[in-house]
Amino acid sequence: LKEKVIARRIVSDHLPRLARSRIVVIPRVNARESGLLEDDLASLVSHHVYGVSVGKIKSAEDVLYISELLAQQEKLAGLEIGFTKLILWIETALAVVNAYQISASSTRIIGVAFGAEDFANDMGVFRTNVEYAKNVVCVAAKAAGVLALDTPFTNFRDLDGLRLDSCTAKGYGFNGKFAIHPEQIDVINQEFTPSISETDYARRVVTAFEKAVLSGKGAVELNGEMIDAPVAKRARSILNLASTVSDRCKAGG
Repeated sequence: LKEKVIARRIVSDHLPRLARSRIVVIPRVNARESGLLEDDLASLVSHHVYGVSVGKIKSAEDVLYISELLAQQEKLAGLEIGFTKLILWIETALAVVNAYQISASSTRIIGVAFGAEDFANDMGVFRTNVEYAKNVVCVAAKAAGVLALDTPFTNFRDLDGLRLDSCTAKGYGFNGKFAIHPEQIDVINQEFTPSISETDYARRVVTAFEKAVLSGKGAVELNGEMIDAPVAKRARSILNLASTVSDRCKAGG
């Protein structure tokens, strides 16, 4: 408990400097059941903090409770209600069952993350046996229109394993992945950023489909594959993501 209080103070003291560096700051706070959440939010909510990441969310009621706490602190800090965003961790069997209700419970929510270690512990299984839960969380996040974020890869020295794990998560539909060590960041960013070949193909898909639409067709063949509206929509999403990443890199973000 003493170390958590010290950590809270350290994070709070460093917020102004982090904000000046144009870093989007989203501290992870303690879970509701810890008894520390209220003091965590009181020390962190400010214009320096974009949002908070909250562990062990079990139901939509947890989210409403947290949102009310945030509103109270936003009023005290002179912030607009809703200023502080949320990333929620789904880490228990109950939370997986409630995944969509949690993901859609507040407009503050920007992302939902799957916590494999705690989920495996709750289920009494090995970490390798959590694919079903990962898929549920990812689908729930997508259905709610928020980011789906994959669990950390704990062996931070195994970058090849991280690359494979990230590629698999991307294949499920996850938008990103948490890192537990700075050396993991580049690999994660590389895997979740569209490659040159992906963007080139997406551009050809969009071009071919737009030409088909202009000629009155609803679909077109490209390299032996049928391109219709859903495929073109997916291609546009890839191009939009690539453009966003490029713009942030140019801005130094």
